[in-house]
Amino acid sequence: MRIAIFTEVFLPKIDGVVTRLMGTLDQLAELGHEVVVFAPGSPPARYAGFRVQRVRSLAFKPWYPELRVGLPTASIARTMERFHPHVVHAVNPVWLAAYGTMSAKRRDLPMLASFHTDVPQYTQRLGLEWITDTTSRWITWLHNLAEVNLCTSQQMIDQAGAAGIQNLDLWPRAVDTVAYTPANRSHAMRIRLTDGHPEAPLLIYVGRLSKEKDLGILREVLHRAPEGTRLAFVGSGPHRDQLQREFAGTPTVFTGYLGGSELAAAYASADVFVFPSTTETLGLVALESMASGVPVVGANAGGIPFAVEDGVGGLLFEPDDAADMSAKVNRLVCDGQLRGRLGEQGRARTQQFSWKAATEALVGFYELAVERHWSGHIEPAWRIRMLGRPMPRAR
Repeated sequence: MRIAIFTEVFLPKIDGVVTRLMGTLDQLAELGHEVVVFAPGSPPARYAGFRVQRVRSLAFKPWYPELRVGLPTASIARTMERFHPHVVHAVNPVWLAAYGTMSAKRRDLPMLASFHTDVPQYTQRLGLEWITDTTSRWITWLHNLAEVNLCTSQQMIDQAGAAGIQNLDLWPRAVDTVAYTPANRSHAMRIRLTDGHPEAPLLIYVGRLSKEKDLGILREVLHRAPEGTRLAFVGSGPHRDQLQREFAGTPTVFTGYLGGSELAAAYASADVFVFPSTTETLGLVALESMASGVPVVGANAGGIPFAVEDGVGGLLFEPDDAADMSAKVNRLVCDGQLRGRLGEQGRARTQQFSWKAATEALVGFYELAVERHWSGHIEPAWRIRMLGRPMPRAR
């Protein structure tokens, strides 16, 4: 199968969406499919043997400078027509991936779209309330151009359905349990994350340091924690400087981005993973922590309960409730047996979620999109025939 993927984010940026794409592309290569990826920013020319076409873009300043807004180019059209995909996959369509949906529509191609980020909530958190309603309607309209819409958790399926998005289904969760394992625990990494106090209880957060992640609550959690407890922020983002000011004078370490074996060691070397965000559609970092044998304390909101069952791999707290989060964190810090049991349960649970199984399910959804598009196919409307470039069914 030939698959054209349009994504709003890709390497060298690292986040949950990029991690899912990387795991998926690795498996699509193993399964023998052909893929071309359209991505903004400065991506590598190839990934997993597949071509990655760089698309010109602008930084989303001043609100989120790390995010690149992809812009349409004539080269996209030429590549699409030469490649002639069986299906187009729009990953979180807002800007570039929105153009991907238009490109599929103009060429009368089957399409699948996937919902990874609650963009309307993010616009509110970034102080862009004035575009929230428009953004919601735009996203719903784009998704409803697709034959299949995938969400990464049941909670997000419910939310997308309430917003009017149709043809919904679940893209199964997946995590790399080979890369992330308790065996990566490292005394040297623990020294680094605790600023030279490896015997101290260690809380860790991994991910973007941005306003919508609700990270300020962790200052109160740290203040209420048992004496000597340390906190490490692994990652970076537009909110980093402000967080460093807020946490000045506290036993907190900011490592910046880590990857590969360093990131795996960071997860496994902590005692508790703290995850206050209420805007997650799944929370892949929570799964990576569980795979590393480290229990999670996460908000009972968004897709987090889909990743972390309360009492199995971690504990859930009431969103935005610093006292409740502190109580759950302190319970784990002070009870080594509970911490160990939840860590073992989390590890066992994540071993069910392989990238191969998730990608095979995705391929099944690609085939469903193709079947829905061409079954009883109706010729495109005159506007598409006149202004678009309809293509025959790919063979």
